Amino acid sequence: MFNSTNHCTGSRAIQPLKPLTSMLGIIGTNISTVEKQIVISASPETIFSIYEDANNWKQWDPDTKASSLDNGLTLGSKGSLTPAKGRTVPIEIISIEKNRHFTATSKTLLFRMDFDHELEIVAGGTKVVHRVTFAGLLKPFLTRVVRPQVEKGLPVTLQHLKSLAETKQSDNT
Repeated sequence: MFNSTNHCTGSRAIQPLKPLTSMLGIIGTNISTVEKQIVISASPETIFSIYEDANNWKQWDPDTKASSLDNGLTLGSKGSLTPAKGRTVPIEIISIEKNRHFTATSKTLLFRMDFDHELEIVAGGTKVVHRVTFAGLLKPFLTRVVRPQVEKGLPVTLQHLKSLAETKQSDNT
């Protein structure tokens, strides 16, 4: 019932619908993140040059079977990523600053995964941070099934990247 000032009285007020993106968990706090880091004895330029070779991400990421970017590692570039276990998914570069960071996102109607790669000069080399963020309607599934694989795989990926970058750095000096 409404009172004389058109305010709802009683406990059964109709709540407005949440925006669709919020219901799907695309934005907001409905996310889950895995983050790992390592210090590599190589320059950010050396490490970033490895990232720029998108067709060969499988050389340093054993969880990647194949990858490609239509316009290379540039803002807005689209492509695909095939995980070692799973189906090929679309990816897009949504953020990039050469020799500092880039973010690739894989987004469908049911989920979104962001893959952040950050480089920071520190004593002894470059701190490399890899972060994977899960969101969307399939987040509970991704958190239960994919997150443990990412938790286990990211340190291995970072070790492979370290080995490749340090070898490349020493070859260039």
